[in-house]
Amino acid sequence: MAIQKSAPAVGGVQAFKLPDVGEGLVDAEILTWYVKPGDVIEVNQMICEIETAKAVVELPSPFAGTVKELLVEEGATVDVGTVIITVDDGTGGGEPEPAAEPAAEPEQEEKREKPLVGYGEKAAATRRRPRRRPGAQPAPGAASAPAAPAPAPAPRAEPAAAVPPGPAPGQGRPLAKPPVRKLAKDLGVDLASVAPSGAGGIITRDDVRAAAGQAAGQVEAPAPAPAQAAGREDVSAPVADRGARERRIPIKGVRKHTAAAMVGSAFTAPHVTEFLQVDVTRTMKAVRRLREHPDFADVRVSPLLMVAKALLLAIRRNPEINASWDEDNQEIVVKDYVNLGIAAATERGLVVPNIKDAGAKTLPELAAALKQLTDTARAGKTTPADMSGGTVTITNVGVFGVDAGTPILNPGEAAILAFGQIRDMPWVHKGKLKIRKVTTLSLSFDHRLVDGELGSKVLRDIGTALEDPETTALAWG
Repeated sequence: MAIQKSAPAVGGVQAFKLPDVGEGLVDAEILTWYVKPGDVIEVNQMICEIETAKAVVELPSPFAGTVKELLVEEGATVDVGTVIITVDDGTGGGEPEPAAEPAAEPEQEEKREKPLVGYGEKAAATRRRPRRRPGAQPAPGAASAPAAPAPAPAPRAEPAAAVPPGPAPGQGRPLAKPPVRKLAKDLGVDLASVAPSGAGGIITRDDVRAAAGQAAGQVEAPAPAPAQAAGREDVSAPVADRGARERRIPIKGVRKHTAAAMVGSAFTAPHVTEFLQVDVTRTMKAVRRLREHPDFADVRVSPLLMVAKALLLAIRRNPEINASWDEDNQEIVVKDYVNLGIAAATERGLVVPNIKDAGAKTLPELAAALKQLTDTARAGKTTPADMSGGTVTITNVGVFGVDAGTPILNPGEAAILAFGQIRDMPWVHKGKLKIRKVTTLSLSFDHRLVDGELGSKVLRDIGTALEDPETTALAWG
């Protein structure tokens, strides 16, 4: 990933702007800071994790030096080109730093702390979309400049309940790991009000849940009306009361990109879906045998691997299915390579990374690539490059206990195959009624590119390959 360096500022302070890590991205959300002011960093050291419209990626630093300031909070979304961090590269001639004002002393103490991720508050002007947490106080210095040094006046009595519990002066930002911060955000818990129980003052999941339970217990629920007691919603209740029982999830990042892509696909490409039930008893036997083969010792052999191989064989026999529609040039582009996309459900939404040149791989190579792809997606480390250039996709709805569906095409692709759950079903086999392993395949295709005959041939070839995988692979492979 190429990152443009900005010109050094006065005193050797380098300003790092949020780069475009994909193709034409306009903004990104800062998920986690790996550094804090005062840390010494090296070139290409990972400094933060961001979520773009396509993936979650880590940003390396183009500078070496000492972190001077983090200009964007975790959870804030900023435009590409916005300065997010400044680094002192040590070329400022050794000029001393200006003396800190008394109001900045807690910040100096914060620098000596070692939080796991992120750092404190920042000026509100650097946030494009600030988030408010229940009970959170305004950032220090956000409304007015710090007072000039002067003898401290006599303390003024304040009601104790007016200030929520939080870290003691100099304690710094509450210590918590990213999953715990996410849990707190989902439950509406301010980490500054949570008493830590973990080693070193770290807030745990149990601490957050306990705080959420206490907050809920402090709100006295009104007595239910007769209609509510009977299990029926009181439609006459004020809108504000009903809103208290609703959750709103911001549409951003991967989920926002996926939604836009699916809407564009559904209203651009004329979809057709065909279904086929297949006896996959022999495929399941082949899966068990392959799991014991030395060539597959380090990978996971699953029915999805066999479905992927069957689709690749069908594409080899029917290459026109592996195509795209070029609206600008009014041409159909048939691909002589197959970048096989695998739809993966993650915590941040649906992603579809693809295996490059999947059609040229052997079965052990395909199994290894499939394992790496799924492991990376589950870890949330799929990059924009992993998701670009796909030509055809498989979505495994069977893992959710679903038999079939009508999958929506990924933009730029001509076909997508849905693989349903494998069930024991009565089936006529060799003239006798037996219990066999059966699944349902659903093939959606772009009717501009693929007519009914071609779509039916492809689906039938996939089914044939799964009914007799060994013979088919020898004959077609």
